Amino acid sequence: MTDSPLLLDCDILVGHDVTTGRWGRPENVAKVFAESGISGGVVSGLRAVHFDVPSGNNEARQVADGNGWTTCPVLDLRDPLGAEKELERQLASDTPPRAIRLAPTSQSVEPTYPAFGHVVQLLVNAGLTIFAEGDVRKVGPALRGLGARVVFLDTHFYYLGDFVVLARSEPGFHTSTRMLTGPDSLEIVAAEVGAERLVLGCRTPFHETRSVIRRLLSSKLSPDEIAQAGSRSLTTLLEPAC
Repeated sequence: MTDSPLLLDCDILVGHDVTTGRWGRPENVAKVFAESGISGGVVSGLRAVHFDVPSGNNEARQVADGNGWTTCPVLDLRDPLGAEKELERQLASDTPPRAIRLAPTSQSVEPTYPAFGHVVQLLVNAGLTIFAEGDVRKVGPALRGLGARVVFLDTHFYYLGDFVVLARSEPGFHTSTRMLTGPDSLEIVAAEVGAERLVLGCRTPFHETRSVIRRLLSSKLSPDEIAQAGSRSLTTLLEPAC
């Protein structure tokens, strides 16, 4: 019997989702992980996404430290000057982050806005991986030509072709597996640009984590490709940029 691969979720959210009223409680995340075979992952705070960046990032760090997960701070794209200060604070910490989450849709910031481009350039200059929410068709083009390392968290299988076209010319572009539920979606990405572009993402506890895991483990990918998407891609993205 083949051993189960190491699984890490690149898209954990904790806190209160003000748009739905739902809560992402750390104990619920841990319960889902135990039931679905996930060993850990990258966590961000919804408080930071929606209204209070410093305290939300502090909260996410506490959760990460308490559970052996990795923290992924959020920057406020609505306030580029504040984003500068928060990034400086994060980089000056004892354990500076290797990735930053951007939420342009939740923060009502278009990728064409000066603030978005400014913050992205700061992250590229700092050698940080960008975890980007939003429509890949809108966010992706704004990140081309920068040498950015990006994980698109909301790539829908309807727009799989758009991601592949972008990724062919951008070696740093990766996609979460969360919404790649269409026939052969994972297999198409692996065939077109390589399984190293797939990053397991479940958005625990707000999405159907078990379904995402089941889709990966039952795919036509090879065991090595499943292991790559399950954890190795994320691990590589959290290493310092060369």
